[in-house]
Amino acid sequence: MTDIKLDSKILTDVAEALEPFADQMFKQRAGRWMAVVELAHTERTEPGPEEDKDPSVKLRIVGIEVAGGAVAEERLREAQQSLYQHRTSGGTLDEAAGDYRAGDILRNGSGLLV
Repeated sequence: MTDIKLDSKILTDVAEALEPFADQMFKQRAGRWMAVVELAHTERTEPGPEEDKDPSVKLRIVGIEVAGGAVAEERLREAQQSLYQHRTSGGTLDEAAGDYRAGDILRNGSGLLV
């Protein structure tokens, strides 16, 4: 299985998007924040044929928008749950319903945050 690593480098745009939430994130040690995140591939490590290691890929956050209120947070959580159900419903009775719901969420996603 391929190992996944997150690059610790924070891009300027990402830092600017997180800045309004930084004090709150510092103060709430057990806090959680819903966000839309864009990841980019930054590095790939493929072990040699004699190495007993898994391949790995390093990803960097290149875009992020944090939910700015309870309504936006709830809607993002609903979208996350729908996408999770879609991803894990293969071969179950929920598979057809999951396809419709996930497609609907993706198609109308921007309107969900109003």
